[in-house]
Amino acid sequence: MKIISENRKAKFDYEILDRFDAGIVLNGQEVKSIKTSGASLNGTYVAFQQDKRVKHPELFWVGANVPPYQPGNIMSNYDTHRPRKLLLNRKEINYLIGKTKVKGLTLVPLKLYDENAKLKLEFGIGRGRKKANKKELLKTRDAEREMRRALVR
Repeated sequence: MKIISENRKAKFDYEILDRFDAGIVLNGQEVKSIKTSGASLNGTYVAFQQDKRVKHPELFWVGANVPPYQPGNIMSNYDTHRPRKLLLNRKEINYLIGKTKVKGLTLVPLKLYDENAKLKLEFGIGRGRKKANKKELLKTRDAEREMRRALVR
């Protein structure tokens, strides 16, 4: 498993309750572009969108900027910021719908990785942390780091 991009800020801003892995529907050139130049997870999110043609809501990765693989040789209608569909089982999607209806829970992208020549997105159900909780987290991390340093010496 090769990690292409990781959202470290999400682990600080959110308390991650549960994690899921999903495949991503991409064009061939988007796969090449992500594998060579990567894609940033900052500012992206996972959301449900209801399509008129499908009776069940589907999960999409929104806000991701995937640059063209060859800028001089792009398709005429290529959109770098289009929402990309995530592939999950119906059972998992129904579970996520129930969880996101709870106040304060959201779906946050955590990692973009390559597994067996397929790109996957790991996202989690997160609850936003308050500023005081973030300060406590920093204090506990510093204390643990100091204890480890003292034990090594």
